[in-house]
Amino acid sequence: MLEYSMNLTLLLLTLFTFSFSSIAPASSQCSITGLPLVRNISEIHQDNYGLPGLSHITVIGSLMHGMKEVEVWLQTFAPGSHTPIHRHSCEEVFIVLKGSGTLYLASDSNGKYPGKPEEHFIFPNSTFHIPINDVHQLWNTNEQEDLQVLIVISRPPIKVFMYEDWSMPHSAAKLRFPLYWDEQCYQVPNNKKDEL
Repeated sequence: MLEYSMNLTLLLLTLFTFSFSSIAPASSQCSITGLPLVRNISEIHQDNYGLPGLSHITVIGSLMHGMKEVEVWLQTFAPGSHTPIHRHSCEEVFIVLKGSGTLYLASDSNGKYPGKPEEHFIFPNSTFHIPINDVHQLWNTNEQEDLQVLIVISRPPIKVFMYEDWSMPHSAAKLRFPLYWDEQCYQVPNNKKDEL
């Protein structure tokens, strides 16, 4: 009897989830309405967004799901791939799930340009944080396997400033907003000023 009850519950949950998702418009990806409390990460949309070697999943997001204080990403970098050199006005925490690589971090956000970055080796089960406005870059320097990281950022949605190299002045960094994965969900807010 217990097995029958569990199977019936599972069937009802499946039907409810299917019927809810099948009637929701395509733009529902940009709303927390109808978002199941528990989700299977392998069923969440992933894409490289035109960035070679990257697989990005927004596990839960600001523009995509309505989160106010944090955003969580799962990113996988193929061997040799990397992020752009960049900074943002939020804190960022990484947890390395698999693989290894190098974090480049320039802590001089008060100078005229980032300067020579420090190199930090990252490895499975390591964690690191990026302070607000510190310029950084993450590389998968392991030629044998993918680098996979879980990322938590504060104060979303974030505005990213990208650099061509480590000697580029902060004032010349190019603003990227919204981020690649938020473009379809971004709506220009009424009377909201740029905070940067």
